[in-house]
Amino acid sequence: MTELKNDTFIRALLRQPIERTPVWMMRQAGRYLPEYRRVRQQAGSFMNLCTTPELACEVTLQPLERYPLDAAILFSDILTVPDAMGLGLHFVEGEGPKFERPLRDADDIRKLAVPDPYGKLRYVPDTVRLIQSHLRGKVPLIGFSGSPWTLATYMVEGQSSREFRKVKALAYDQPALLHQLLGVLADAVAAYLNAQIEAGVDAIMLFDTWGGSLTTGQYAEFSLAYARRVLEQLDRGGRTVPAVLFTKGGGLWLEAMAETGYDALGLDWQTPIGEARRRVGDKVALQGNLDPVALYASPESIRAEVGKILAEFGRGSGHVFNLGHGVHPDIDPEHVGAMIKAVHELSPVYHSAG
Repeated sequence: MTELKNDTFIRALLRQPIERTPVWMMRQAGRYLPEYRRVRQQAGSFMNLCTTPELACEVTLQPLERYPLDAAILFSDILTVPDAMGLGLHFVEGEGPKFERPLRDADDIRKLAVPDPYGKLRYVPDTVRLIQSHLRGKVPLIGFSGSPWTLATYMVEGQSSREFRKVKALAYDQPALLHQLLGVLADAVAAYLNAQIEAGVDAIMLFDTWGGSLTTGQYAEFSLAYARRVLEQLDRGGRTVPAVLFTKGGGLWLEAMAETGYDALGLDWQTPIGEARRRVGDKVALQGNLDPVALYASPESIRAEVGKILAEFGRGSGHVFNLGHGVHPDIDPEHVGAMIKAVHELSPVYHSAG
């Protein structure tokens, strides 16, 4: 593997001494950038953009050409695994992802099999290798997947949901069947992430977008247990490839999340980062957690909010600056730049190496 020229992100995840706090953004390659919109139009559809390595590589690299970010993240979608399982993923303008063939009964679930990550999903490791050939060690590359629970919500509901009626009814009425689905998904996600690791990603992240929809008991049983099962199956090939777990709405369960073995926890904007650090101690690094809506404010206000989060985390390593969720598509790119500049300028005083 190519030696990293900027490994601040990796060292922060491992809670090693660093000179300043690293920064990247969830959805940093996306619709808020005019250059992304041009490539998206060229691709014709979102899925074509995801499945064409040359185009996915181009949009992955775009934010690094514009900003001094400390990590790149693979451009893809969290639902590629269920798409490869034959559910027919497509995107409806203004409505988001939908499946043509959602899981409607026990037979649908029992027929599911782990897809070969070098079969229908081959475009993902191909994209990883292409990105790394362009990055040449400039910054680390993050690979990712949706969590088993989050994938299950889309596969059973058929689309995004507010109440998650169908999948939560399954949890109450047929928990064994839901466990069967989640087991297949955990094995599929692990195989998928292992293919990304083999192709060269430097860190991985599990997005548990809808874990916060569960009760405390359900979260432990149906989400966290399978996040742990994914982690236990990762084959990092003797390399140091840190793993980050992000559960949106998971602030209640930080202590349990910190016991899973993940190197870092992503925080949404509703959990104060200072409180999170006190609760998890030195077990994990923390990633976050500026409210994405703060980027609509003036650059001066953004700088002040960045300063508050850095001060709240306090001195020492173990913090990766990020948003509490993805950047919104109508954010002014100049405001993103103001956030990154503020992190770089304000964070060195919190590090003894700075």
